Amino acid sequence: MKMLRTLFIAQLLCALLLIAVVLSALIMTEKQSVKQSYDSQKNTISHLLKNFVGDDYKNLVQQIRSSVNPQMLEISKADGSVVHEHNNATARSALLDTIQELGGIEQQPALLKSDEHDLQIKFTPNFDQSNATFMQAFWLMLIAPLLLFLLPAIMGPVLIGGMLKKANHTISQAIERFMRDPAADLHVQELPADFHDVTQSLNTFASFSQKQFNEMAQTAKQVTEDAFKDGVTGLPNRNRFVQYYEDHLRDGSQVDFGVFAITRCTELQNINQSRGYHEGDKYVQAVAELVQKVAATYRDNKVYRLNSSDFGIMLPRVTPKESENFAMQLQSKFNEYQKLTELDSVAYTGLVSYETGKALGELLAIADTSISLAQTKQPNAWHIQKESAAGEVGVGGYGNQNWRNVIDDVLANNRISLLVQTVQPANRSSKTYSEILVRFKTVENQILPTASFLAMAEKLDKIIAVDRLIIETALTTIKNRNIQDQYFGLNLSPRCVHDDQFVIWLERRLLKDASIASKLVFEVTEFGLQQNLKTSKRFIDMVHRCGARLTVEKFGVGITSFKFFRDLKPDFVKMDGSYTRHIDEDKNNQYFMRLMIDLAHRIGVGVLAESVESQEEKHMLESLFIDGTQGYYIGKPAAM
Repeated sequence: MKMLRTLFIAQLLCALLLIAVVLSALIMTEKQSVKQSYDSQKNTISHLLKNFVGDDYKNLVQQIRSSVNPQMLEISKADGSVVHEHNNATARSALLDTIQELGGIEQQPALLKSDEHDLQIKFTPNFDQSNATFMQAFWLMLIAPLLLFLLPAIMGPVLIGGMLKKANHTISQAIERFMRDPAADLHVQELPADFHDVTQSLNTFASFSQKQFNEMAQTAKQVTEDAFKDGVTGLPNRNRFVQYYEDHLRDGSQVDFGVFAITRCTELQNINQSRGYHEGDKYVQAVAELVQKVAATYRDNKVYRLNSSDFGIMLPRVTPKESENFAMQLQSKFNEYQKLTELDSVAYTGLVSYETGKALGELLAIADTSISLAQTKQPNAWHIQKESAAGEVGVGGYGNQNWRNVIDDVLANNRISLLVQTVQPANRSSKTYSEILVRFKTVENQILPTASFLAMAEKLDKIIAVDRLIIETALTTIKNRNIQDQYFGLNLSPRCVHDDQFVIWLERRLLKDASIASKLVFEVTEFGLQQNLKTSKRFIDMVHRCGARLTVEKFGVGITSFKFFRDLKPDFVKMDGSYTRHIDEDKNNQYFMRLMIDLAHRIGVGVLAESVESQEEKHMLESLFIDGTQGYYIGKPAAM
């Protein structure tokens, strides 16, 4: 492109130079021709004048015109009288005048005198033919260089088009090569020399794109890794576990066997609610470290976080007998951690043997059953499920039956103990209470995981009997210890609130000990009350008739209008712990909490906060006019 542009300019300059040279030559030739015309016609007229005799001026004029035919002829006598005069000059083009003026060519009249005849002749030669010839030569001279100039102008686009087509083909091939392999040579050296800038740009693009491609590949790899990694522990997540199982154990192409275990963090929910989610994360991380430490002694082990509370452990080429040593080591680690953290338990482990071709769903179900069995034993226990036992009673059946036996034993033998945790009033005018917490025990007097026990009681339709036992035990304890002057809170499951038989029993039981009933506050979750507003209102009305009070706990998790609370008329609402955690730093939670407190106070409802874990949280809540606070900072659960 640059070469063609240079050639185009050079040819234009050459054409202009050629025009200038030829024009100069034509002007010089024309100037010489004009001089010769003057000299020739002057000699001819002088000769005719010498031969002139008499006064026949008409004949003289005819002779001059027939000889030289001047454009202008004027014959006059010495006294100035004009004998003859004519002017045949034709109009000339402005271009010719301009050229002759530039060349200094003058066409002025010539003057001849004859003293012998007493005459003066003034004439201008006839230049029409000369001028016509000059203009023809001028146009020919002008057209020739222009043709030489226009020829490359016409051929240039053709040549450029061919060059561009070739360059386009080369560039297209380079891009295709880059798309197939960013590290491949682009071969841009095949481009014409005039495409130096394009070549340089393509090389720059290739270098930059390869860098970007590498960065994108790295980013994609990182995103893929993040998608298969648990954010809290850094372990591979359930997606990676399923991928591994499907790739290595689902089909029968490669025979393998081993033991699969699930370790369940049974205290996670309690820790999240009572101590906060930050402590819950620390608990999960600690369990993950313990599991990895014990599993690391087994070759090719793999540890996954399957969900919020479960860890999956693969021990390839380990027999069930050998896995018992793994389970005992793990239990020992959990027991040590339990002593440090003052927990009821840390985690339970269910184990099951596997081999290639076993369905993943079945494997998980058997492992879950093993956990259920482990939870009926001492804290942090383990259980390995034999496939033969699972086949006899069906997946999960044996675990449920054992839980049923444990729950029945607790109910029959009153194997529960009561703890209390204080709800501290924020000011002297606030009325609060101490919440009664329950722990369930096995025959060996070991503490069962509370969340697991209540969940299984709900599942096995034993929850109403469990709640009746808790209420009966609490009332008896209050009476026996003569602490009727204190206020106590008791948790009720939603199932009991909506059960007519339970409501009738509870009313009779409260009326039996009316003095104690007036000191009780029943706690029911917001979600539980919303399940049936009609029966919820009937239950609350009954509680109020008996002199007791009601707290809506876990408030703020769902979407509930204050019309709902105005109609039900609870005495307290206990805000969910998610609004309390780090409230001293969270402006949004501060605004929401202040709004809830304002609205609740307008309709005569007290507001309590749970999961208070620091002095800063407590002070912030008190500045928002909370009525009472509860949590590990306020006071840990203690024996009743």
